[in-house]
Amino acid sequence: MILEAFADPGSEESVLLESIDAGRLPRHIAIIMDGNGRWAGMRKLPRVAGHRSGTESVNDIVESCRRLGVEILTLYAFSIENWKRPKLEVRTLMRLLKEFIRKETRKVNENNIRFQAIGRIHELDDSVREELRHITELTERNTGMTLNIALNYGGRAELVDAVNLILSKRNDGGTDAVTEEIISNSLYTAGLPDPDLLIRTSGEMRISNFLLWQIAYSEIYVTPVLWPDFRRKHLLEAIAAYQRRDRRYGGI
Repeated sequence: MILEAFADPGSEESVLLESIDAGRLPRHIAIIMDGNGRWAGMRKLPRVAGHRSGTESVNDIVESCRRLGVEILTLYAFSIENWKRPKLEVRTLMRLLKEFIRKETRKVNENNIRFQAIGRIHELDDSVREELRHITELTERNTGMTLNIALNYGGRAELVDAVNLILSKRNDGGTDAVTEEIISNSLYTAGLPDPDLLIRTSGEMRISNFLLWQIAYSEIYVTPVLWPDFRRKHLLEAIAAYQRRDRRYGGI
């Protein structure tokens, strides 16, 4: 853990760090980034202001997870259901996404972070897919933290796609019975461990069709903090709460 370098002595962050066992960090943290619109509405700002401020939280949490030594961070950025939002808001979200990727590509690569996009990426606009292709190819050999961005993502859609992938292999002559391992290896997150900790901001008590298969035994932490206000201190609070729990995976 190398977060101490920018935690002021005596600060809340410093106290939280002292309570965290570096040997029991969650390997994989997933976050439902919720509350951008409400954050903007509370300030009588357009919703886009909340989305733009939310990118600052992304930067802070990615950097904090990297310094802590978290192996995988998965962020829920845009769901399949989000297409129902006003067209102007959707276009703005896609523009912000492209701006964010262009701005952060060099930093992500220099910090040895491997970038992946999960979801029905093929349905996104060509310009978005090109930005994703560039950062993915540039960072694919990096060996540090893996950063997954869930785009045009839905947990049910992922399971449908996994089943269709399995069926396509059956058509090629496969005959093995379907197992949990086969399903896991057919998901967008194939090859990655399931999330240990799922964080949801904004206080909503639902999982919003996110990683339905993968979070079967994840510890869930809900905070009332809206995503644009979520920072390193709140991440440390979530990890400290995670470490106080007894994970039994259905046992005693």
